[in-house]
Amino acid sequence: MPKRETIIDVLVAKGVLNQEQVRQAKEETKKTGLPIERALEKLGFITEDDIASAVAESFNVVYIDLKHYLLNPELTKYVPEPVAKKHKVIPLFVIGNALTIATSEPGDIVALDEIRAASKLPVIETVYSTEKDIQKAFDQLYGVTGNVDDIVKGIDKSKFTDLSDTHTTKILEKASEEAPVVKLVNLIITQAVQEKASDIHIEPEENLVRIRFRIDGILHENSTTPKFLHNLIASRVKILAKMDIAETRRPQDGRIEFKVDRKVLDFRVSSFPTIHGENIVMRILDKTSVILGLEDLGFAKKEQAIYEKLIHSPYGIILVTGPTGSGKTTTLYSSLSTINSMEKNIITIEDPVEYELPLIRQTQVNVKAGLTFASGLRSILRQDPNIVMVGEVRDKETADIAIQASLTGHLVLSTLHTNDAPSAITRLIDMGIEPFLVASSVIGILAQRLVRMICPKCKEKYSPTAGELASMGITAEKKSIFFYKGKGCSECKHTGYRGRIGIFELLVITEGIKRLITKKASSEEIKEDAKKEGMRFLNEDGLDKVKNGVTTIEEVLRVTEEL
Repeated sequence: MPKRETIIDVLVAKGVLNQEQVRQAKEETKKTGLPIERALEKLGFITEDDIASAVAESFNVVYIDLKHYLLNPELTKYVPEPVAKKHKVIPLFVIGNALTIATSEPGDIVALDEIRAASKLPVIETVYSTEKDIQKAFDQLYGVTGNVDDIVKGIDKSKFTDLSDTHTTKILEKASEEAPVVKLVNLIITQAVQEKASDIHIEPEENLVRIRFRIDGILHENSTTPKFLHNLIASRVKILAKMDIAETRRPQDGRIEFKVDRKVLDFRVSSFPTIHGENIVMRILDKTSVILGLEDLGFAKKEQAIYEKLIHSPYGIILVTGPTGSGKTTTLYSSLSTINSMEKNIITIEDPVEYELPLIRQTQVNVKAGLTFASGLRSILRQDPNIVMVGEVRDKETADIAIQASLTGHLVLSTLHTNDAPSAITRLIDMGIEPFLVASSVIGILAQRLVRMICPKCKEKYSPTAGELASMGITAEKKSIFFYKGKGCSECKHTGYRGRIGIFELLVITEGIKRLITKKASSEEIKEDAKKEGMRFLNEDGLDKVKNGVTTIEEVLRVTEEL
């Protein structure tokens, strides 16, 4: 541990303290016998975090607040319980051949040597955490072993007979903070992150609680727990998300921010009352994720070239359409990243902000504060933007402002919930937008879906049946046709799929399409005209990806069957 004077010097050098405050603290130390750091804290001059940061700086290491760190039970294999307990350390993450640990004694060479030997990793890196936080983390990480069954055994069912009663809120809150419950929730979250899930579902049923992860757009069961654990799990999640654990009869929304390895993850939490208890869904958002380039989304070369030309237009509206979960936001972010530059002022209003983009001003809808898409867009136009992204056109007011923005020299990107590109035209007109305004403002509409890709580890060739070919509109040919599918392996959890890619249809608003719009033509008429002008539809793009061995017939049919 560094000398106290060194810590004080650090705090003074950082401007957290001044010499007069140090003098007063020394007087307080003489009166009370408190260490000078605690005297400073008592007098309100510094906080516990200030002390911890100063200690870390004196060791020349980073300070980590373990309360906001998601502990991974699998890392206990690198630092066995006896070693962790002896040296009061917590394993945080492994990158390559380096293990990073949290410790209150970063300079303990003996401890580092023992941990190096136990972990069998040559490089041990340290961050600083307080001894109190390390002890609490130790109880959560090593309190029980690392699977659901063992964690369940560590919870005394008899203590919690009626935790749904409002009079037991304090008991429920205390129980939710116990090590086995904390570890169980951490285990669920870390497994979801490791499996690259987009959502965690905690679903109460009559006799059990089912945990499911959405991976590549499909829900998979991860585990089940006894029903008595439901209130404990739900309350732990709600406490983390700063939600009201006493309120179980109405929906609530909250947010958790966790640091996992070196990434900061956002969890958007939603609770919803059901007949068997609160259903909890956690959407996992990685704000530090690298935004994909347009070339990585799945565009065919021709469509990508046309789309890139559209997003470089100086004004007009570009709409991306499709159902929830079809990748619209990713496409918009990739588009913004492509056209982003120092010379352009780009502002967004989103619900929520899913990724943080450099050089772009991003705003989040806040209905309670009166910040809606419409009101936000109106204010954005007074910020001298070149390009505006609106998360979604939900109503006539938002559509009206977006159209006026495009007609006054702004490029507007947004989303709309329609099944295909031509239907977006009729949807805007149904909202009450005059056809001539739609024709003069909208320059392009991109419809998309996400299909699962064949796992590269277990990919195999096969000859499709006549029925499979017919389902894709392929007439029998003399030459042999081969497609591909995944056999199923440990890499893809025996699904045959790993990762997702987009299939697209791009409608460019040509002069011919404009004339149809002003005549209030149906989406079918617009589709026919667009086909004559060379537009490829979603199922056609999907078929090309089937032929190229990227995905399967079943996947394309699954996401386009409503068309």
